[in-house]
Amino acid sequence: MDYHEAANFVFDLRRFRPKPGTESTADLLAHLGDPHEGVEYVQVAGSNGKGSTARMTERVLREAGLSVGIYTSPHFDDVRERVQVDGRKISKQALSEYVEAVRPYVNDRAADGEAPTFFEVMTGLALWYFGREDVDVAVLEVGIGGRLDATSVVDPVASAVTSVTLEHTGIIGETIEEIAHDKAHVAPEDNPIVTATTGEAFDTIRAYARDTVRVGEDSDADVRVSYDGRTNHTEAAVSLAADDWRVETSIPLLGEYQARNAGVAAALARQVAEEREDAEVDESTLARGLRKADWPGRFEVMGTGPLVALDGAHNPGACEALAETVAEFEGDYDDLHLVFGAMHDKDLRGMADALPTPDRVVACQPNLDRAEDEAVVGQVFEESGAGEVVTRNAVEGALENALESASEGDFVLVAGSLFAVAEARSRWTRAEIPKRISNLSEAREALEGSHVTDPGVWRMRGKAVHRVLKSRVQTRQARYLKEEMLSLGGECALSGLNEQDEENIDVVLMGTLAQFKRLAEKLDGQPYGLSVFADEVRESLDIQQDPDLRGYPWEDGTAVMGVLNVTPDSFHDGGEFEAEEAAVTHAEEMVEAGVDIIDVGGESTRPGADEISIEEEISRVVPVIEAISDLDASDESDAPNAPDILVSIDTRKAEVAEAALEAGADILNDVSGLEDPEMRFVAADYDVPIVVMHSIDAPVVPDRDVHYDDVVEDVIDELEERVLLAEKAGLDREQIIVDPGLGFGKQASESFELLGRTDEFHALGCPVLIGHSHKSMFGLIGEDDDRTAATVAGTTLAAERGADIVRVHDVPENVAAVRAVEAADDAEQFEE
Repeated sequence: MDYHEAANFVFDLRRFRPKPGTESTADLLAHLGDPHEGVEYVQVAGSNGKGSTARMTERVLREAGLSVGIYTSPHFDDVRERVQVDGRKISKQALSEYVEAVRPYVNDRAADGEAPTFFEVMTGLALWYFGREDVDVAVLEVGIGGRLDATSVVDPVASAVTSVTLEHTGIIGETIEEIAHDKAHVAPEDNPIVTATTGEAFDTIRAYARDTVRVGEDSDADVRVSYDGRTNHTEAAVSLAADDWRVETSIPLLGEYQARNAGVAAALARQVAEEREDAEVDESTLARGLRKADWPGRFEVMGTGPLVALDGAHNPGACEALAETVAEFEGDYDDLHLVFGAMHDKDLRGMADALPTPDRVVACQPNLDRAEDEAVVGQVFEESGAGEVVTRNAVEGALENALESASEGDFVLVAGSLFAVAEARSRWTRAEIPKRISNLSEAREALEGSHVTDPGVWRMRGKAVHRVLKSRVQTRQARYLKEEMLSLGGECALSGLNEQDEENIDVVLMGTLAQFKRLAEKLDGQPYGLSVFADEVRESLDIQQDPDLRGYPWEDGTAVMGVLNVTPDSFHDGGEFEAEEAAVTHAEEMVEAGVDIIDVGGESTRPGADEISIEEEISRVVPVIEAISDLDASDESDAPNAPDILVSIDTRKAEVAEAALEAGADILNDVSGLEDPEMRFVAADYDVPIVVMHSIDAPVVPDRDVHYDDVVEDVIDELEERVLLAEKAGLDREQIIVDPGLGFGKQASESFELLGRTDEFHALGCPVLIGHSHKSMFGLIGEDDDRTAATVAGTTLAAERGADIVRVHDVPENVAAVRAVEAADDAEQFEE
């Protein structure tokens, strides 16, 4: 079954109205053989905060060394976001296999008028996948209520109710007590239920569950929490304490209520650990896990100057909490610009009254049938006393309007619905992927990779052998793009996904550079956020772009980064340059050979390598960096106009990175992809470039079974969030260098695929580094243990396909390869 067929089948189940009860989900799982049995589950219910709490719980348990699944809703861009294992979305292949297994059963039930709903089938997908992947624990965010929610088909080992407000009153109760009683049904059989509720909601939960762990600010709480305010523009300090443990840490989620959520997550994680012999959730594990628990769209600060934040507050209670968080920035901004879009069944007046009075509102309508009309939203804010109120028919256009109107010292806030936030967030996450199409076979692969139907592939493959751009847009944007591209003589193929207005779909644009240029011109000023897309097309295809140059060596060609390992156990040259004198001599040899960057590493990431202490790593690298940081290529090299050599520090630890920068390093190279949450702030504080690598594990775990649907596009997708973390810390994308991580969680064939499609990584808007030197991937082509010749060939291929940096051990040979590629493009630059 093709992925688009499977996804369409799931989306079409939205035609069935939600219904309470667990029987339908239980029957579906029984049909599959109850694959979910054997997994331990955590349920998180609540009116607000359950998604953030689920994420924090999951991240702490992963930090404790467990394999963890998480099921949440809604999703931002891709339905697969709802089901993740160890931080990775369920694959398209797995979703297709699941639908193939359940479709006959679902159709049979539909014939009897008893079809499972979209949420029930998605819940079944999550539980089926968690069982198949044999996770240790799965964290489930409850949909509605608790007693009759589909997720309650499991018997949890730990569970929580984060908060209770009046919501879904027609389904789970008309009063706080009734709603709390319904949610309390998630209580585990053998553990106390964890809750941050107060008053009558807490009394009701305690009466039902009898045994509770109460989280709160008061001294009588079982888990006492304190919100200690912002530590920077994206993180806040929190303190958590119980009778036998205490944690002080920072979390990447702003707002006083997030301290309570963190307390709930800590209690849940400790309960799970107490049930297992293979995990320990001590204070340091809690501190690390909570700090790594970033969660999109929950007061997510996207940048400063102006300050821009996204928050999915979707009811008056959430808007009250949002107002408190906005108040933390009081004095840090001038005018408040609010971009607001909400669903028609929400208390709009209550939400507007709860929010701080904005100086300017851009009312908009998210791309859903149940979204409220922008005119109604605008009228509500006019009545609430807001300043200027304007309307736009799409969230992307509304955000663009707000950003254009805001000054550098203002605050732009997007709120009202997670759906509105998702559309706004695409400004930072949508990637236009340039495709290298040289023959019909490559055209067919590009179209099939975007789930174009078989007839569409056959009809359009001959038209795709020129400039091809793949993106992911709203359905209404896709229709407009296709109409405009066809009118210009180009082509446009759309995904075979049915036109689900709530979903983004793949689109493949095909045309000449001139046609793309005219397309961008026609999109300027168009509605539905298309003017934003026009700028992205120009940037992706380098149309009329004036790059912001900083003087980095990779800005005018492929730079060569030479590897200098000062370790006793490096996979290629272990121990050869461990002594400082030998390391400096080798650095001088690399400079003479024409290297641009010297990458100093003090800890091996080869398979099976042992982690060393921060102190030992610093003692290895700092003396060498101090000795070589002033080497000048213009003194040693025959290269014309050679600049000073840059020094990079290859480390996964922020403390080592900071020590190296103080010693004279210029670049950070993090093979873990910002696993240390402090790393991005170190780079931003020192205003230096940082290499962010895609890795499943560092050091490499041998024989790790990792599935990719399309290794290049999957890695781009996963790198996007890592890049966004660095960008939110204050770095520009010109300073964030992406490395696809050849050999790290990839088979040899997949590493070659990444190398061959190097140019597609420019979709991230960042410089691209290829680290292929002497990798085991070359064993696939029969290369001997030396692998120098294969490495040089790889360098040639990477440079020809747009790599900004190649990281190699053998500098002279690879510098020659890069210069040969440059000479083929422009031989005149080498003339006397």
